[in-house]
Amino acid sequence: MAAPLVIGIDIGTGGVRVLLVDGRDGSVLDRACGDWPVSSPHPGWSEQDPDTWWSVTATAIGSVVNRLDDPADIKAVAFAGQMHGLVLRDAQGHVLRPAILWNDQRTELQRGAIHDRIGIARCIELTGKPVLTGFTAPKLAWVQDNEPDNAGRIASISLPKDHVVFRATGVHAIDVADASGTSWLDIQTRDWSPEICEALGVDPHWLPPVHECSDVVGSITAEAAALTGLTEGTPVVAGAGDQAASGLACGVTEPGLVSVTIGTSGVVFAQADAPPRDPNGSLHGFCHAIEHRWHWMGCMLAAGGSLEWFRDTVAPGSSFDELIDEAMSVVPGSEGLCFLPYLSGERCPHDDPQASGAFIGITTRHERRHLSRAVLEGITFGLADMLQLVRDTGQPVETVRLAGGAARSGPWRQLLADVFQVRVESVNEPDATAYGAAILAMVGAQIHPDAASAANAVVRVTDAIDPSDADYSKAWSRWRRLYSELAPAMHRLAD
Repeated sequence: MAAPLVIGIDIGTGGVRVLLVDGRDGSVLDRACGDWPVSSPHPGWSEQDPDTWWSVTATAIGSVVNRLDDPADIKAVAFAGQMHGLVLRDAQGHVLRPAILWNDQRTELQRGAIHDRIGIARCIELTGKPVLTGFTAPKLAWVQDNEPDNAGRIASISLPKDHVVFRATGVHAIDVADASGTSWLDIQTRDWSPEICEALGVDPHWLPPVHECSDVVGSITAEAAALTGLTEGTPVVAGAGDQAASGLACGVTEPGLVSVTIGTSGVVFAQADAPPRDPNGSLHGFCHAIEHRWHWMGCMLAAGGSLEWFRDTVAPGSSFDELIDEAMSVVPGSEGLCFLPYLSGERCPHDDPQASGAFIGITTRHERRHLSRAVLEGITFGLADMLQLVRDTGQPVETVRLAGGAARSGPWRQLLADVFQVRVESVNEPDATAYGAAILAMVGAQIHPDAASAANAVVRVTDAIDPSDADYSKAWSRWRRLYSELAPAMHRLAD
């Protein structure tokens, strides 16, 4: 008999990744990708066309399915992807305006108004974190304040990957992990909060039913089958927000194991057995992709995005490997040069949409390789700040599992191990968000009984690096003081 196959799909900020996976042993058999642009019509804004997500995704799925002898071997499909984005549709299911993305910073006034109305402490109590400018609730409030014609035509609200699910199945649905990033979900009940929705004027009929991430929510329609090559009726699983899917793909199913994902953003992720609430509001408490579990999460907005900006701006034509290799020729601490990676504002540990990036300490001794080193160290120190916040909750941090672009670089993995002072492991599939979606599809296809069992069966450690004798304590301490010292200047420049 043919192996049962599943497809995991990542609806990312810059494009889509599709993985075809053997549902029994987790091996990736084929993959495809596609790109889409991000629009910034005003400073601090970030938007995309939701229907472009579907057209590009359908083409990428088709390129994988068309290489199979029998598409019916695919037993389930699951989507994961970028969180917090706002997609508005009318009564006919048509998109009302471009989606407002996770890294959009236009909603400071609306965020403040929500806190005034509900109270920060109550928001943390119900949703696991304060409202942030990038979350979905203040985006809807912005549309209600600034685009009344669009607000008056709202019939349904989706997050990005759920709009793609809607186009593939005709079903309006969401999972608990992605819903956790809206500021409308009560993480204790794992359902929409009537108190918050009433306080913010959110019609419950706009919101989709909430499911556990491994639940089957619909099936591929005849129209979607014609576009993708999938068999009509193929089950579609609820899926998860990108970070919960990535944590699952790193095998974060028990305490002591923490994942660090370095994509455009940088995320530290740790499991929790009860709803987590940080009274200081620095860490997020979200629902996990594992059924009836939760997770701690910290997110810095420009991790790999900082390195990408540096390459494109300072070293066009260079590869990431070239920049990392030249950085490693510089001593730790980059001879006093520091980089603050706040190119898109910051979320954790500093909730500051007006924060900005900076090089500080430049002298005539410094060359491009020092700048490269400072960028890598600045990103890594920011991740270490969030890892320390996890430790401060009492969660053990015994091993870090790495996902994203840094997982492919041995020198950067060593830097992470040295700064974190724990073992850093890599796992079998670096495209963690799409692979996490595939793991959830295995449960929907009834290949494995639950998400934790599926992850434990297919996630494998492929590399491990222990800390060396390099000492970054002084450099990290010096770097940590810079935000508070420079924040007033950042805010004056932003104004």
